[in-house]
Amino acid sequence: MKKKLLFLSFVSVMLFLGSSAFSQKVYSCEYKSDADVKVYVASYKSDADLVVYKCDYSSDATGNKGLWYFCNYKSDAKKKIYFCDYKSDADLVIYFSDYKSDAGWRNTSKQSLMY
Repeated sequence: MKKKLLFLSFVSVMLFLGSSAFSQKVYSCEYKSDADVKVYVASYKSDADLVVYKCDYSSDATGNKGLWYFCNYKSDAKKKIYFCDYKSDADLVIYFSDYKSDAGWRNTSKQSLMY
């Protein structure tokens, strides 16, 4: 019985850690040097590597699939981003969508930037 309880506890902890490890809680930095990823916002969805939907709640921003929650504090974020003025300066090109169903990677080779 103890082994079963221990195993279930272990699985629960791993599932919790696994789901939060790749959450897309981001913080917008003021300086490029503070950022983990430099981001450019495209005007057209077809130009983007990632289509992003801004979530209202941090619990909605799970996985690495373009569901972002913008944190008020740098310490709460998993990734610090800097918005570039020029596409050539960016590591990642995104497009903000008004629809959650649009969120997702269009260029999967850049997916590792947000892990």
